Amino acid sequence: MKILAVQNRMGIGDTVIFLPFIKALSKKFNTPISILVKESSKADQYLYQTNYIDKIIILERDKKNKNKHSGFFGFFNLVKDIKKYNFDKIFIFNSSIRFNLISKLSQIPEVYQYPLFQKSKQHITETPKQFIKDKLDLIINEDPEIQVDDELISKSVEKFQINKNDVNILLGIGGSGSTKRIPANIFISVIDKISKIKKCKFFLATGKDNEEQNILNEILKSNFKEHCIPLDNFSIKETLPIIKNCNLSICNDSSFSHLSAALGIKTITLMADTPLIYGSYNSKMFPIIPDGEETVSHKTLGKEKINPQKIFDKIIEILN
Repeated sequence: MKILAVQNRMGIGDTVIFLPFIKALSKKFNTPISILVKESSKADQYLYQTNYIDKIIILERDKKNKNKHSGFFGFFNLVKDIKKYNFDKIFIFNSSIRFNLISKLSQIPEVYQYPLFQKSKQHITETPKQFIKDKLDLIINEDPEIQVDDELISKSVEKFQINKNDVNILLGIGGSGSTKRIPANIFISVIDKISKIKKCKFFLATGKDNEEQNILNEILKSNFKEHCIPLDNFSIKETLPIIKNCNLSICNDSSFSHLSAALGIKTITLMADTPLIYGSYNSKMFPIIPDGEETVSHKTLGKEKINPQKIFDKIIEILN
C-alpha cells in the first residue's frame, strides 16, 4: 500500500510537530509513509533515516517565486508528479481545495483531509489530533521521533572528541527572527554558571545570518572559547549525530529545539516571542519564559528578560 501525507507548512518545526501523526499512519497501515513538504522544511536533511518515512517529495511552491508547482500550470505539474507514484491513500493536513482537487486528478482512491475552507484558528497540534481521531479513530499522544544511524553517532564521538564523562550541551543560539534570538550575554552567563560545577563541552548551533554570527562570535570571544565548538559550517544532516550525543540542549525557538527534542534529548526552550506551544508540545521540552510573563506569544518581545538563573536551575534539575 502506498500512502501520501501532505504537510505544506513552511518550516522545520512545523514538519517535526506533525511527525507523530505520520508515524501513526505508518503503524495503522503497516507501511512507511511518503510525505509532500516544502523545500524550506529541509525534511531530506533529518528524515532520510527515519523508518516510518518513505519518499520525501518536495512541493516547489512559494508566494514569492514562480516555482514548478506554482500557479495554474504548477497545479497540473503537481498532479503529474503525484500521479506517477500511484498512491492508494492521501492524508491532507490542511483545508485547501487546491490539494483536494490535485488528489482527485491524481486518481488517488481514498482522500482524507481537514474540513474544507476552515483554515482559520487551526491549532498546530490539536487540529491534527482531532483529524486522525475522526478519520481513523486513533488517539495520538506521542512525541515526534527522528532516527539516526548508530554508526553515525559513534563516528561523531571520534570526530569531535566527545567525552561521555563530560556534560555535552547543545546551544541552539540561532533563530528565524531577531526577536527569537536570546542575547549572547545570557548564554555566556549560563555557560559560566554550569562550568563552575561541571566539566562541559558546548556545541553552538546557528545559521549564517549576520545577527546569529554576531551572537556566535561574542560567545567565542568569551573566556569559554576552548569549551565551545561552532557548528555553523555543518549541515543539519551532519549535526544530528552530534546532538544525539548531547546530555541536554538549550535552544532558542529555532529548528534545533525541535530537532533536539525529536531526537530524544531533553531540551530547554527559550521562548521569547512565539506561542508557548512551539516550545512545550514535546515531553522532552522544558520552556523558560521571560521574567514577569505568565505565558508567551507573538509580540511578547521578551528576549532580554530570559533569566539565566532559571536556565541554570533547569539544567541542574535535568542532570539530576
